Formats: sequence, structure tokens, C-alpha cells
Amino acid sequence: MRVALVYDRVNKWGGAERVLLALHELFPKAPLYTAVYSSYKAKWAKVFPEVISSFLQKIPLINKHHEFLGTFVPIAFETFDFREYDLVISVTSEAAKGIITSPETKHICYCLTPTRYLWSDHKYYKENPSNKLGKIPFFGWLSKPFFGYTKAWDLIAASRPDEMIAISKEVQRRIKRYYKRDSKVIYPPVDTNLFDDVKKYKKKDYYLLVTRLVPYKRVDLAIRVFNKLNIPLVIVGIGSEMDKLKKLANDNITFKGFVDDKTLVKHYREAKAFIHTQDEDFGIAAVEAQAAGTPVIAYKKGGAEETVINGETGIFFERQTVRSLFDAVKRFDRMNFSAIKLVNNAKRFSKEKFKEEFRDLIRNG
Repeated sequence: MRVALVYDRVNKWGGAERVLLALHELFPKAPLYTAVYSSYKAKWAKVFPEVISSFLQKIPLINKHHEFLGTFVPIAFETFDFREYDLVISVTSEAAKGIITSPETKHICYCLTPTRYLWSDHKYYKENPSNKLGKIPFFGWLSKPFFGYTKAWDLIAASRPDEMIAISKEVQRRIKRYYKRDSKVIYPPVDTNLFDDVKKYKKKDYYLLVTRLVPYKRVDLAIRVFNKLNIPLVIVGIGSEMDKLKKLANDNITFKGFVDDKTLVKHYREAKAFIHTQDEDFGIAAVEAQAAGTPVIAYKKGGAEETVINGETGIFFERQTVRSLFDAVKRFDRMNFSAIKLVNNAKRFSKEKFKEEFRDLIRNG
């Protein structure tokens, strides 16, 4: 079977990129198609036999400033030719689902979420355009036709895959609501094998947060709470909010930036608890924490409701407010959690299970 993979843009590292690497293990000969590619920022992509970028790659520095691609992205994905493939798998939260395939080529879309700035978070991005689209002059009068065109195209694009797979029940609901499509859930892969022998590691006094430092992740909320608590918080991750968040933080909060897997595993194992402040589509980091025997304090919305068992592998806070998270941390400090239960819960989302479910999907499709 001739297989190709498609992804929105190959210029960063995160949960979606782990999905692509797991799919590469299933289909090691499959090339990876994308709008733009940065070999420097996406060293993980070197394992693919070929990374094929669109005509947008020819625009100078565009792989570093994808927010200016705008309405050219749909055209870029529509220009790819997949006639030589039997199966194409798109992994996307934006435009990659809009590829055009022939009737003889099956297209499976692994949907990370319906495009956030068009649907679930449209109001937020409209009020804060620089968070997604860059500080574009005259954005106020440009935004309406831009969103109108892109939203209409996104609906058309969502109708093109032969089958749509959601990464969580939360995303499954969004697909039904916005795209009027049914979908099956296959949870993203977590490499739980990295976190064996959790009993060998002693817990330390710090709390841990691992995420991209961008506005909707609400890292600012955790900083405000831990400023008030005056207890150690370690933040792992990089992003556009880095400088702003550092200025907000007191001395009890440490920013580690980007760390390698070995260092990240050590942080997961030693942390007293993992802090999850955002409404996440799934939330791989929260599962990784549990796999390392570390309980989670999570905002009760989105993927966390599917990955955290309240009172057994973590606790929830109801609102994204300082008071709500502050009270949750205080409540957590009086509780005990079983490392065995944490690890067993994380195994529900193992990479092996992801690969098995994907094999079954293709075999039975």
C-alpha cells in the first residue's frame, strides 16, 4: 500500500508531532507533505524519507512567520497531487484536511480540532488578532472578509476526507457541531515506556507545568496563583508569551525553556503535581505526568475530563480564576495518590494502543 502523510506546517514540536512520528513507525516509507518546513526547528522530521513542502516554501522566511500565509494556505494544500497513493492521512487543526484526492485514494483525517480561530475560539482570536495572525495593519477592516472566506473554505475542506478521526470525545463533539460529521475517537499516542520504575524516584517540593507559552494555554493564571502561594513552580516550554510571563513571575517560579526528553522525564517524575490550566483538545502532557506517577491539578474542561480521574489520578478546579486554582492547590496538598493507579490510567493512552487502533481502522476500512 502506497501511503502519504500530510500536516499543516512542519516547524515546531508538540503533541501533534508525536502523532506523526507514531504514524511514521506504522508507515516508514510514507513521505510527509506540508505547507512550509523548517529543518532547523523541526529536526524530528528528518526521520521521514522525504518532507515535501508547497510553493509557499519559496517565500523568504515564511517558515518562521506562517501567521502571514493567510488565504494562500488552502491553495497550497489543493495543489498537491496524491494520485500515486492508495491512502493519505492528514493530521491537522487547520488546512491540511483540504487536500484533494481522487476517488481511488482514501483520505483519513486525524483531526486535532476544528480550526480554533474559526470556530471554538473565534471570539477570542477576533478580540486578540495578534495572537494568531500577527500585528497586521488595518486588521479591523480586513478581518471580516478573511474570516468569511476561510470559514467557508474550511467547511468545504472538512467534507473532503473519506473518514474523520477525533483525538478526543471533546473534539468529536466539535466536529459534529461545526462540521456536521460523525467521527471515531482514537486517542493520541503517549510513550508511556519512558516512565517505567516510578517508585525509584523521590518527589520534590516543586509543581510542574509543561506547555507552549501562548495565550490560550493560560500560563499566566498558574503564575498569579503561585506568586500568591510563594511555593516553587517549574515551567517547561517556549512560546510567544515567554518574556511577558517572566516579567509577571516572582523568584519562586523557574522557566526551563525547551528541554530534552531525558530532562523532561526527570521533571515529570520529581514534581509534586502537574498543573494543567487550559481547555485542551486532549492534553498529552497531563497523561505523561500520570505515566511518571505524578498527579494532575486540571481545569475541568476539554480533554482533561477524559484523561484525569478525579480523586484518583488528580483533582479538578472548576473555573479559570486565581481563587479556583488556588483552592485546588491547597486541597491537593492534603491528599494522597497511588503511583500504580496513575501509571495504569496513563496506559490507556499508550503509543502501542494508538498504533493498534490505527491498524484496525485501516484494515477494516
